[in-house]
Amino acid sequence: MTLTLVAIVGLLLLGTPLIIAMASGVAVYATLGGSWMLQYPQQVTDGMSSFVLLAMPLFILAGVVMNAGGVAERVFAFARAIFGSLPGGLAQVDVSTSLFFGGMVGTSVADLAGTGSTLIPQMKKHGYPGPYAAAVTASSSGIGPLIPPSSPMILYAAATGTSLGALFLAGIIPGIILTAVLMVVVAVQARRNGWGEKIPFSWREVWRTFRGAFLAFGVPLLVVLGLTMGVFTPTESGAFAVVYAIVISAVVFRSLGPRRLYRCLVEAAVLTGEVMLIVGVSVALGAVLAMAGLPKALTDFATTIVPGDAQLGYVLILTVVAILAGMLFDPLIPVIMPVMLPTMLAVGIDPVYFGVIIVLTVIIGQVTPPVAMSLVVAAKIARVDAWRVLRANTPFLIATVAVLLLVIFVPALATWLPTALGE
Repeated sequence: MTLTLVAIVGLLLLGTPLIIAMASGVAVYATLGGSWMLQYPQQVTDGMSSFVLLAMPLFILAGVVMNAGGVAERVFAFARAIFGSLPGGLAQVDVSTSLFFGGMVGTSVADLAGTGSTLIPQMKKHGYPGPYAAAVTASSSGIGPLIPPSSPMILYAAATGTSLGALFLAGIIPGIILTAVLMVVVAVQARRNGWGEKIPFSWREVWRTFRGAFLAFGVPLLVVLGLTMGVFTPTESGAFAVVYAIVISAVVFRSLGPRRLYRCLVEAAVLTGEVMLIVGVSVALGAVLAMAGLPKALTDFATTIVPGDAQLGYVLILTVVAILAGMLFDPLIPVIMPVMLPTMLAVGIDPVYFGVIIVLTVIIGQVTPPVAMSLVVAAKIARVDAWRVLRANTPFLIATVAVLLLVIFVPALATWLPTALGE
């Protein structure tokens, strides 16, 4: 088992793609451990056959279509009209745009691609330092995975068998809180450093931009309503999101032609292939870890530290483990949940509540070295050194950790809305 972990971590540190590193670890264990090797390809295919995962390519395609269809620009204009007059101007617009747009595309990287290429150059033009502009965009892109439809939530539902509708609802309040906290950090820094300029507020401009953007908000709203009211299954909600995205982009906004739609299909297919391969191999890796006794070892370790039935102590230990793993693995959920699930079930942790915690650790991992995918992408867009972005991101990282701790100690922030709506 030690050689398996050394192989995985060593390859990751050398810059090897995650899928190759995980598959190599499985191969090392199968070769040296004397287990039946033919079981692992079967586990890979079984891992990709979850019914919930059928929704994944559909939501990915819907996000890609809306990104290519000019939705980001319309959402940006609406957010600018509402929040541009606050201290921090464009930085506030950056954060609030992620709340609206991130909920449509569901992933941090898609949010970065949709908003970063527009907002980072504009922020630099208006006097914001490049590393700070990249840090704001990287941190705010983490809002998207909390707002439905969320790809990390889908992965978690597939790994744990938790209701996807309940998970979608559970992330809404923490997502709004994270948005508000990041906006407070932006306001404090803007006043302290004199960055940016306020954009005059106008109700006429708010109404004008709302008319151009309100159809875009239909994806998260209708998906959540359809799931909670029993109108859609998760897969049907994904299909609805695709049709809705194509109709508003091609027919209403008239910004999506046949060639661009074809490119969207290709991009979505590539992204889906990457994610599904990682999911499949992670199931095989989870089986390896289970045979090596790692889930039991984690449970035993937690029970030796946590006194009695102090469930909060178990949550804190699992959260620390998830944060450390998130610094190395992206995506985290398919890798870590096979290890954590036995411990979570053994101590009776609410899977919906813990799902929000895990997604928040994913967000933290995406802006924390050595992987820090969101920071790297934002730094490339801003054309600045990633380490300078890391330093500028420190206040936002602290704010995100504070929201994580708030959710841990106040579970109702995640569980109240699903419970109130009967999920």
